[in-house]
Amino acid sequence: MQAWKRNLRTAALTVFVAALLTPPASAYIGPGAGFAAAGSVVVLLVTFLLAFGIVLLYPLKLAARLVLYRGRARPKIKRMIVVGLDGFDPGLAKKYMDEGRMPNFKKLAEKGCFYPLGTSHPSISPVAWSSYATGVDASRHNIYDFLTRDPCTYMPQLSSTDIRSMPRTLNLGLAKIPWGQKVVQKLLQKSQPFWKLLGAQGIWSSIIRVPITFPPQKFKNGTLLSGMCVPDLQGTQGSFSFYSTEPRKGKHMVGQQYQIRLKDGRVESKLTGPAGNDGHAMKCPFSATFDPATKKATIEVGTESATVGEREYTPWMRAPFDNCTGIVRFYIQTWEGDKIGIYVTPINIDPDSPAMPISHPFVYSIYLAKMIGPYTTLGLAEDTWALNERVVDEEAFLKQAWLIFEERKKMLWDVLEKTKKGFVTVVFDTTDRISHMFYRYLDPDHPANVGKDTEHHKDVIPELYAKMDRFLVEIQEKVGDDPDTVFCVISDHGFCNFTRGVNLNTWLKQEGYLVLKEGQETSGDWFAQVDWEKTRAFTLGLTGIFINRKGREAKGLVEKGPEMDALCAEIKEKLEKLVDPKNGDRVMKEAFLTRALHSGPYADMAPEILVGYNKGFRHSWDCATGSVSAEIFTDNTKSWSGDHCVDPRLVPGVFWCNRQIATEAPNILDIAPTALNLFGVQVPGYLQGKNLFERSAGGPAEVSGNLVPEEEFVTSEKVVS
Repeated sequence: MQAWKRNLRTAALTVFVAALLTPPASAYIGPGAGFAAAGSVVVLLVTFLLAFGIVLLYPLKLAARLVLYRGRARPKIKRMIVVGLDGFDPGLAKKYMDEGRMPNFKKLAEKGCFYPLGTSHPSISPVAWSSYATGVDASRHNIYDFLTRDPCTYMPQLSSTDIRSMPRTLNLGLAKIPWGQKVVQKLLQKSQPFWKLLGAQGIWSSIIRVPITFPPQKFKNGTLLSGMCVPDLQGTQGSFSFYSTEPRKGKHMVGQQYQIRLKDGRVESKLTGPAGNDGHAMKCPFSATFDPATKKATIEVGTESATVGEREYTPWMRAPFDNCTGIVRFYIQTWEGDKIGIYVTPINIDPDSPAMPISHPFVYSIYLAKMIGPYTTLGLAEDTWALNERVVDEEAFLKQAWLIFEERKKMLWDVLEKTKKGFVTVVFDTTDRISHMFYRYLDPDHPANVGKDTEHHKDVIPELYAKMDRFLVEIQEKVGDDPDTVFCVISDHGFCNFTRGVNLNTWLKQEGYLVLKEGQETSGDWFAQVDWEKTRAFTLGLTGIFINRKGREAKGLVEKGPEMDALCAEIKEKLEKLVDPKNGDRVMKEAFLTRALHSGPYADMAPEILVGYNKGFRHSWDCATGSVSAEIFTDNTKSWSGDHCVDPRLVPGVFWCNRQIATEAPNILDIAPTALNLFGVQVPGYLQGKNLFERSAGGPAEVSGNLVPEEEFVTSEKVVS
């Protein structure tokens, strides 16, 4: 009966939203390639026929399900709920529980359990959440970093997603006629998420904003809203805009800055959108009228207007372009007489009229927009780079982060209400982003503190953990105390200080493994001056060192086999002896040979060496973009002051559960087999994790306590990490 009602609601909703929709773009094909727009009449007709078909065919579908799923899954529970708090750290959590800031998490630990959660290797979000979804390591799901290199060009590419436009042709047999463009969207993550296995056995899943779920994969019996790596409307991973009456300052601007003029209390400018069919960026005019008497500004874009004061965000506003719409928020960062500064968020894909699929089914993002209003769709939603570039300040960043958090809460409430049986997971990114940007406040001597406030926001991270404790109460009120519900709170990794950047490309150059073109001492981004015919090793992204290998890289030098093994062992030995000249600290806890860690089929395309930094160190910002700088070591002076791209043993995640588990060492790989087992679905043999509620042969004795032992946490002089 529940499923019947759900399908009827879906059918009715489909017709409803189709009637209200502005004509959506049928395909997004990236920056510079333009959009292909579908006609509103065709969209409405097709959508109506689909909805009618759902209702008409439902009795047959129901009968088929009764036959197909009979005797397959025999669930042991009614519902499993996993709330992800990205970046939540077990050391800080224990500290704040002991201080009384997190009494409700402490009660949950006493009722069930609380342990550090072993994270992925490398300990970076796209890798860890991919392991959560698939139950396998990076060498089996193919995600080792945000970025990888194209072995044919050495240029960067996203590790998880491939979106490109390709020419479409109409094949008439005798000739092929060109017919516009088609879009190829491909998720590069391998293996398969466990909710697909659940759905195949008739178990419903609601999957909200789990990273590396874009483009959305189809699966039976469930809904999904994509998370990390959903682009903005320009096709980037987040390009803000800043409109100022002051000239642009500095050379490094991840976003776009425009100089504006205030005339008669009014500013007029344009938002820069995606490329149109002519290859040029589409524009959307907007205006801001400032009233000194009320100290209010009225922003107008398209047919919408909003009135805000200084240091206030507008609601989401629709920005119409030629054949698509996006949504943006405006923020009056500065208003001092004739001095105006307006920050504009990256232009998000409009969930109510998506220019590309961002959910499964396609209509699900539209449904959510109708239920909770417009919401952020960008994968990396909290604008860390706007704060890094000091275009906005900490106050503006926090306001944005908590607005996004409230949107995510509404999504959680909706899926908890709609999913009374089955699997539910919602990932909250706010905990990770605030930790990245405010970690410097935990260390008075952090180099990022120079020239910045160190007092006003010093309690932001403690209050973040306390706020999550209050959030837990809200969740528990919604969930109730149902003995047939398994409830978990997890994170993908923890956190530590990031004070010193290390440019390993520069180190590789000094050691003779990376060679620049004759006469060059440094190189710009993306290996601009690298001589590939003499280079044996290089790094890109945040996690590892690639060998310039014959038969894989375009200009590979090193033969796979004994030659490569000897080179890797040599680099590993030298890395583990590397010390920071500033204080004599060892840079690496351990450098790992990937093949010694991982045996899956995709290890062959991975970095040959995974770098396990000690706390305080990380790839420098220029190293991550393939640059070769003059110095190996630099102080990290950006607001992004905390990180987790270190030895994974130093940054485990968190694991709370309302039940006892059968191990003291849970791992993020364990969630997939545990969920499958709880719902009576056979666990595939290729999964690498274990069922957390089933003691394996030779496993630990009875768990003696629920809280994490004191010795699990290493306390430095200044920071508990």
